[in-house]
Amino acid sequence: MDRCWDSRIGRKMNCVLFCALSVVIIMKPYVTLGKNLKYSIYEEQMVGSVVARLADDVADVLSKLPNPSSVRFKAMQQGKTPLLLVKEDNGEISIGAKIDREQLCQKNLNCSIEFDVITLPTQHLQLFHVEVEVLDINDNAPHFSRALIPIEISESAAVGTRIPLDSAFDPDVGENSLHTYSLSENEYFKIEVKTRTDGAKYAELIVVRELDREQQSSYELQLTASDMGVPQRYGSAILKITISDSNDNSPAFEKKSYVIKLPENAPVGTLLIDLNATDPDEGANGKVVYSFNSNVSPKMTETFRMDPEKGQLTLIKPVDYETTKSYEIDVQAQDMGPNSIPGHCKIIINVMDVNDNKPEININLMSSGKEIAYISESAPLDTFVALVRVQDKDSGLNGEIVCKLHGHGQFKLQKTYENNYLILTNVTLDREKRSEYSLTVIAEDRGLPSLSTVKHFAVQISDENDNPPRFQTNRYEIVIMENNLLGAHITSVRATDPDQAENGQVTYIIPESFIQGVSITSYVTIDPSNGAIYALRAFDHEEVNQIVFTVQARDSGVPQLVTNATMVLTVVDENDNSPVIVAPVLHNNTAKIAVPRDAESGYLITKIKAMDRDSGLNSELTCSIIAGNEYDIFLIDSRSCEIYTNMSMETFPIQEWDLLVIVQDKGTPPRSTKALLKCHILEASDAAGSTEATYVNQASMDVSMIIIISLGAICAVLLVIMVIFATRCNREKKDNRSYNCRVAESTYQHHPKRPSRQIHKGDITLVPTMNGTLPIRSHHRSSPSPSPTLERGQMSSRQSHHSRQSLNSLMTISSNHVPDTFSLELTHATPAVEVSQLLSMLHQGQYQPRPSFRGNKYSRSYRYALQDMDKFSLKDSGRGDSEAGDSDYDLGRDSPIDRLLGEGFSELFLTDGHRIPPGRLRHVSCLTSFISSD
Repeated sequence: MDRCWDSRIGRKMNCVLFCALSVVIIMKPYVTLGKNLKYSIYEEQMVGSVVARLADDVADVLSKLPNPSSVRFKAMQQGKTPLLLVKEDNGEISIGAKIDREQLCQKNLNCSIEFDVITLPTQHLQLFHVEVEVLDINDNAPHFSRALIPIEISESAAVGTRIPLDSAFDPDVGENSLHTYSLSENEYFKIEVKTRTDGAKYAELIVVRELDREQQSSYELQLTASDMGVPQRYGSAILKITISDSNDNSPAFEKKSYVIKLPENAPVGTLLIDLNATDPDEGANGKVVYSFNSNVSPKMTETFRMDPEKGQLTLIKPVDYETTKSYEIDVQAQDMGPNSIPGHCKIIINVMDVNDNKPEININLMSSGKEIAYISESAPLDTFVALVRVQDKDSGLNGEIVCKLHGHGQFKLQKTYENNYLILTNVTLDREKRSEYSLTVIAEDRGLPSLSTVKHFAVQISDENDNPPRFQTNRYEIVIMENNLLGAHITSVRATDPDQAENGQVTYIIPESFIQGVSITSYVTIDPSNGAIYALRAFDHEEVNQIVFTVQARDSGVPQLVTNATMVLTVVDENDNSPVIVAPVLHNNTAKIAVPRDAESGYLITKIKAMDRDSGLNSELTCSIIAGNEYDIFLIDSRSCEIYTNMSMETFPIQEWDLLVIVQDKGTPPRSTKALLKCHILEASDAAGSTEATYVNQASMDVSMIIIISLGAICAVLLVIMVIFATRCNREKKDNRSYNCRVAESTYQHHPKRPSRQIHKGDITLVPTMNGTLPIRSHHRSSPSPSPTLERGQMSSRQSHHSRQSLNSLMTISSNHVPDTFSLELTHATPAVEVSQLLSMLHQGQYQPRPSFRGNKYSRSYRYALQDMDKFSLKDSGRGDSEAGDSDYDLGRDSPIDRLLGEGFSELFLTDGHRIPPGRLRHVSCLTSFISSD
């Protein structure tokens, strides 16, 4: 026990009376642990004085918590200006305002300030009841209500006559209160100190000697009241005693004292007692009047009334047991004669308690100033909601209280100690189901009849971000027509979030993804506020027919919650593409078709191959002849687009005619493409070529692979020949007198009078073949006539002659002018025939030339020839020249012409097994090298 020295009273006093531990029944761990703490202080101490530190006094309780160092204290006090303050960090209790014990508790012996302190955070709530007893100091001196007390005594008053004197009042209690009275020294009077039932002390004046008015008619004596405090205090009054002439008999009451029981709910006007005092004298000396003694306090005269003639005591103001439990009244009866000596009696009124006070309910919430408690929906079970304290001023059963909580099963009422209760959560709360609860606390006493008090307060559930946004469905399937407008509204998605404020504010985004390597953000966009999806481009069914992407809805809470939905956007096809004819090859929408003279009815002259980029009915094609078939010469299959002869061509008189063919799809509206087929009759002299073409069209087997293999073999042979020629040229370079084709070429190119000749398309003579041989015809003949059938010997010589002519024509063509896809039908083993077929196919435009790329320049011959041939390029730069990366560009690739030339030269110059003369061979080598290099 701590002790301190009180300098004002000069002795050691107990600063702390006791500290008692009261363990309360614990329903849940760390919820209802409690402790009663009692301290004591003296009144009138300086504001700010420290009373105690809770952190030290309840350390044993705090040590059981998970984190004692983070515990904070909160005082649950009533009133705007609390007398005691509690620091939140360490629970230090200090004096917040001047404490006057007399004003706080008046004359009550036990004076204390009580309040509750809870610990924060409320997850581990601890409740401490603090009772601070206010100790009295001797700061008040006894004092009389009158400084001069007049007393009249008959000289005939007998020795021992007693006269009650005015009581002194000292608001202090205990030893500091009124202790005794003293009277100044005299021979006739003395005083005797007595104590009332309520503990108050008063003095009675006693006559100790017979009085003689004739000797001394008056006395002035000093009456002193004193306490036992340190320092001792005094108060005094003057007794002015007047000796009057005697009236021999005084009125006398039946009893010296009367005890009355008065219910506190007694109505005004209730008769309490009917007094009767008798006086044996006659006349005025025997007529008695009743009155309160002069020392009766004004509070008594305000509450009770004495009838002076009848002696009836009545109630003129309601009494309250809780305020004053008993009254003690001094009544005197005095006759009307001269020198009357009054008779005295004492009336003690005990107030009886009735159940006239309803229980009081005090609800302390964490949110001060409002009758609303705020609880998070994420709060666990047994979360602290409010502290309830009930009290009843009545006593006995009238003051016993039963407290109940009505409202909802989500909350419960748990008693801690005495009349203190905790309101705790009973279940896990969900704001989305219910955001506010109205709770009712009912306090009912056990009196008869029972009285009760009802108090309401609200509990609001604060929102937590515990719900992600939710779409109406996880997958949206949307259909849109292609060729839509830019910015067209596609659809709108909506996600709902039942949370509140930012926790329920939904925004929309489209996460990054790729459609055929292109970001989804170039296809569609979404309004983040309302989920409207718009198109950022015109969709093309032929490019992308279905777009699958994700839409994400996210709230603005912390932590942020997101939900994804899949969008499947199907692009519906429109008939926006016309058919394209890919075979036969068209030039300016025109193709030449050769029909053999000996073609019979049902002969397949050609098959139209077309494609349409659309789908469904928009891509289903039909073919028909719309002009040029007036004589029904041809029949066309509308579905397969195959054109057959409808009669024998041998008897048909017309040599050439035009067929206008249309290819049309089944879309709405339909689209079509027209082609002009220029048909001409091939006579017997051209039968070989036409037969071969017909054979190619009608063959069921794909001959592309055979042509590629044959061409590869030719190229390999030509490469070997060129290596041999290059080796010989290198050897000849060592001989200064030998002919150097490169030097000759350089000299020729730099000759000032002989500018290099540019080779044009017109310089190339194309030699057709017939029956696998080269016909003998002039280079300048415009319309070659069919050649007669030759014998094998004549064919050999003529074949050699025309092979030379073909090679002379090939001299003007770069060796790299034939693409890799070049295919040749090998019907005969004669190299001259192969050259002839090559020239014929080049003349028809079926093969595209390739540039000879040396360093950064093309060959001159190719550049001029390309001016007329660039329209056949599959991939062109737009300037007539092929660029790196084009399909017609391949650096360092061997040309099929190089190998073909080698075989041609071998056929020409090694005919019948004869070797080429050396001079001739040198020219051939240089010629081959020149052609290959150009």
